[in-house]
Amino acid sequence: MKKDLTLVIMAAGMGSRFGGLKQIEPVGPNGEFIIDYSIYDAVRAGFNKVVFIIKEENFEIFKETIGKRVEKQIAVDYVFQKQTDIPKGYDPKDRTKPWGTSHAILSCKGKVKGNFLVLNADDFYGSDSFMQASKFFSENHPNEYAIIGYKIKNTLTENGAVKRGVCEAENGYLTKLIESSVENKEGHIIASPLDGREPFEIGGDDPVSMNMFCFRDNIFDYLDKHLVEFFEKNKEDLSKCEYLIPDSVYNMITEGIVKVKVIPTTAKWQGITYKEDKEKLVNEIEELIKKGEYPQSLWK
Repeated sequence: MKKDLTLVIMAAGMGSRFGGLKQIEPVGPNGEFIIDYSIYDAVRAGFNKVVFIIKEENFEIFKETIGKRVEKQIAVDYVFQKQTDIPKGYDPKDRTKPWGTSHAILSCKGKVKGNFLVLNADDFYGSDSFMQASKFFSENHPNEYAIIGYKIKNTLTENGAVKRGVCEAENGYLTKLIESSVENKEGHIIASPLDGREPFEIGGDDPVSMNMFCFRDNIFDYLDKHLVEFFEKNKEDLSKCEYLIPDSVYNMITEGIVKVKVIPTTAKWQGITYKEDKEKLVNEIEELIKKGEYPQSLWK
C-alpha cells in the first residue's frame, strides 16, 4: 500500500496587514489563489494528500472555493485549529487569536500519518521547493527533519519589512533559527531579531525559513507533551503568548531528538505581505505561465 505524502497548509490565520483572507485572494488569470499553485506544485512533486488547517467558521468558504476544485487532483481533508483545544485547568481570559503554529500543526494529529510538508497558505513558494522536499522524504532518514532554506534576497518585498527565520547552520544542519524582521535598507539587508537583540546585517544568499518544514508524524507526540509545559510556563498571562513551530524545532534540536537539515532552493518567494505586493505577484505568475512553468488554467 502506497504511503501518503501529505501537504499540510496552515490557513487559520487572517492577513491583518493586507486586510482580509489573503488565502482566497485571486492572483491567477482564471481566479486561482496562491493555495492553488502550492497544491499544483505539490502534486507534481508526488504529494497525494492535502490537509487544510482552518478555523471552523471558515470551513464552508474553504470547501466551496478551494476544496471542491482541487479534490479531483488530490485527496483533501480539513482540521480545525480551535482556541478551546488546550490542556485542562487553564482559563485564558481575553484571548482573541489562535495559539500559534505548533498548536496548529498539533491539530493534525490523527489525520496525518507518515511524512508531511508544512507551509503557509498565503505564500507562493515556487516549484523547486516542493521538488526538494519530495527528494528529502524519498531518502527516508527517520531521525531527521528538514527546512527549505531560501536565499534571503529571493524573499524580500519593496514595500516594507517581512518576518523571516534567519538560519544558522553547521555542516548543512540547523543550529539556530532567529525569528527576525528583515528589510533591505539602502542596499543592506538588515535583520532585527523579534526578541529585541541587536539588528545585524546578512548576505543576500544567506538562508532563511519561510515556514516550509519537512516533518515526520513523530513530531505530534512531542508537541502534545510540550503543550502542557507551554501553558504552565505562560500561565500568568495567556492573552498573547504563542506556541510556535520554530521554537519547538529548536528545542528538539537542542534536546538531541532530531537533526534538521537545511535544504537550499533556487525558488523565489512571492506573497502579499502588503496590499501593494499583489500586482507584482500577479505579474510574476504571468511570466511563469509564459515560460511554460504553469498552464494558463491550473485545473482544466
